[in-house]
Amino acid sequence: MIVDPRVGLRIISREVRTIVLLMAAWDFVVVVLFQVFHQEWMEQPSLPVPLIGSALALFMGFRGTSAYARWWEARTLWGSVTNNCRSFGRQVGTLLGDRHDLMYAIAAYPHALRMALGKLDASDDINRLLPPAMREAIAGYRNQPNAILYQIGLGVAEEVRKKNIDGAVHGQIDRILSDLANAQGGLERIRNTPLPMQFSVLPRVLVNIFCIVLPLSMVQTLEWITPLGSSLVGCLFLVLDKSASDLQEPFANTPHALPMATMARAIEIDVLQPTGDAIAPALQAINGVQS
Repeated sequence: MIVDPRVGLRIISREVRTIVLLMAAWDFVVVVLFQVFHQEWMEQPSLPVPLIGSALALFMGFRGTSAYARWWEARTLWGSVTNNCRSFGRQVGTLLGDRHDLMYAIAAYPHALRMALGKLDASDDINRLLPPAMREAIAGYRNQPNAILYQIGLGVAEEVRKKNIDGAVHGQIDRILSDLANAQGGLERIRNTPLPMQFSVLPRVLVNIFCIVLPLSMVQTLEWITPLGSSLVGCLFLVLDKSASDLQEPFANTPHALPMATMARAIEIDVLQPTGDAIAPALQAINGVQS
């Protein structure tokens, strides 16, 4: 996630630079055809570009809102994961006693979750935190985050029986695991349900068509400065399209995605600090981007 606005501006500029240069080249070709070669077919009345642009802007705005809502829901669900992991660590430390293996397991859970959601390699963090017995138990499971929750539940049940802990206390701890499973299900729903084609592919096609048509309607009025006016308007639509395209994939390995590694490390630190063991440092932003 971009945390420095100046870096964000550079990243977005770099991402749209190629297509803007191609668009400017096309604008120049149109101007030369009109001003130098006097193509008769370009003498037609101007196309209703303002009307088309207004409709496209509304469409792009709605698409951007949908993409941001998707990104923000994923961030909200990650907030639920954070809160519940912290609550579970506190419950283990205060109610179950010296079960540091369960605290390490819940610290490994968000790393396994980000690996499952974004298909990113977090195996080093998982192997560093997850107790060896649990690593062997979840080997071969398709959904490893869910398998970790299952193993944690078994450990809690074992401790409840051993210490004859009240059933209400057990239910309180188990409810935290259920809330984690619910948040994970919501995150998996976002990952497995992309935006419909009408909001993902179609806007880019329409923006490209609009950028091609735009100089044809401007050249009769702007003449030699058509590349400037057309490129500025086209760049606005291209940035809107690129921003929405990035936001609709909150788990992708891009600067615009959720900082899952940073959030997972923050959970790990909060859960494991009460154990008194050495913990990994918090992750810092690199070149204005939080991973």
